[in-house]
Amino acid sequence: MTTSINTQSDGANSLTTEALCNAFKALSNANRLQMYREIVRMQRHDVGPDDDAGCVLYDFINSLNIGAPTISHHVKELVKANLIRVERNGKFLTCYLNEPMRQALTGFFSDISE
Repeated sequence: MTTSINTQSDGANSLTTEALCNAFKALSNANRLQMYREIVRMQRHDVGPDDDAGCVLYDFINSLNIGAPTISHHVKELVKANLIRVERNGKFLTCYLNEPMRQALTGFFSDISE
């Protein structure tokens, strides 16, 4: 399964059809879309450009009112689609935005709207 981001000679990011399908499939679930939007929102509220804000899984359990196993499944689907990355910080798992993928998706939607 290839989900890599390709860079065209003009510098614009493009995604393989398979990568786009994986991203759209992952975001087609309401809970995953809400989780992704929250991670994007946290990214935009960084203190500085080098800081990397993320969401702790515990935050999703509280805000979505669904169980930890379901949250874990949704996180795995977002990671599999290359939309986020997850890091363990002690006993907590933190989700971070995959910025190159977000930029590639933004570019995709910009290209089709022209």
